[in-house]
Formats: sequence, structure tokens, C-alpha cells
Amino acid sequence: MKYFRLSALVLGVALLAASCESKNDGQAEKIAELEQKLARLESAQPVPSNVSSVTAADPSTLGKFSFQEMEYDFGTIDEGKVVEHVFKFTNDGEAPLVISNITASCGCTSPDWSKAPIKPGDEGYVKVVFNSTAKPGTQAPTVTIQANTSPNVTRLRMKGNVTPRGAGATSQLGPVKR
Repeated sequence: MKYFRLSALVLGVALLAASCESKNDGQAEKIAELEQKLARLESAQPVPSNVSSVTAADPSTLGKFSFQEMEYDFGTIDEGKVVEHVFKFTNDGEAPLVISNITASCGCTSPDWSKAPIKPGDEGYVKVVFNSTAKPGTQAPTVTIQANTSPNVTRLRMKGNVTPRGAGATSQLGPVKR
């Protein structure tokens, strides 16, 4: 779009100059040249300025996750309970799979994982621990894995309900008056 506007402006200036300077016979040639440039610019596919060149990844340099499950439903638990789950995977890629980092969606979730490179055909794990303290209601914590895979980001999720503790008559609101 930028090229089209710039080309239209250049063409307009050239036409204006041609009409004002009718004495010069070389103007017709310049106008024809500018029209050709404009046609070339209009036919070219412009590349947005925020796009970088992308080359296809060589599969022989990538690992590939093959998880047995991507989501674990822990059901309904009481607040304060800690839930652990191990997500197992196989490297179905052509190169050793290397997990560079795993981040949790909140402070209530902590991950642990296979730190050594996983050879093609071998198994690895991602262990997720969810602490339900002060997390009543529906929960869906996630962990984001960064690795030498395509795509390089994979997400695993736990989900379930946390029953609030002290929901009965034993809970007090405010100070007790005597």
C-alpha cells in the first residue's frame, strides 16, 4: 500500500511537471518510464515491515513431542490439597529433544522435567505440581514448554475444581464481640 501511494505521488508530480513544461520533448519518455515503474510496483507483492524472513527448519535438527496426554483432569479436590501429575512423552523427532525452559501460568503451579537431551525414540517427562491453597473454584493451570521442536512452544494443562475450605458454619467473619 505504501508503494502504491508513493508511486501515485511520483506519477502525479511527473504529470504536473509535464503539463507545465510542454517545451521539453523528453518529458514523454520520462512519463512512460515512470508509468512502467508504477506498473512493476503495483504487480509486486509488498512485504509488511514487521515480517522477518523465515526459512523452513531442517527436520534433522528438531525433536518432536509425542505426549500420551496433553491435559489432566484432577476432578474435585479440597482446598489446600497438592496435586501432582507426570506427563510422559516420546521423542518422535530425528534429533535429540532439548527442553530449554518451562514456565507455569501462576505461582500455584511448579514444573519439573527431563533435563538431559532425549534421544529419538526415548522417553522423557514433565511433572506438574499444583497447590490448591487459596485457589477455590474452577482451576486450569498450564505449563508452557520451550524446546527444539516445531512449533517451539507446547502447552500442557491440568484442570479441575477446588472446594473451598471453611465453607460451613465454623468460619467467622470479623472480630468476636463480647
